[in-house]
Amino acid sequence: MASFEDQLAELEKVVERLERGDLTLEENVSLFERGVHLSNACKAQLSSAESRIQVLLEPEEGGPVRVEDLAVAVADEEGDEEEFDEADEDLDDSKL
Repeated sequence: MASFEDQLAELEKVVERLERGDLTLEENVSLFERGVHLSNACKAQLSSAESRIQVLLEPEEGGPVRVEDLAVAVADEEGDEEEFDEADEDLDDSKL
């Protein structure tokens, strides 16, 4: 599997070529299909990475340090974000 950075760089090149507008219809369709494949692969790698991220929360009044999974909204294919539960609803936003 290619690295995320390699796939993203290739996707950027695909977009640049498509934006030039100097390709035939068949070349455009083929390149667009490659771009969709690369985009989906990048999304999958990002989703995997985000699921591994953890947030270190401040200990409460000398209590133990807690580690919780980071709740992340992931955009679906239509560009809408899926809703997620807060990792800690009591977390004061002013501390972030």
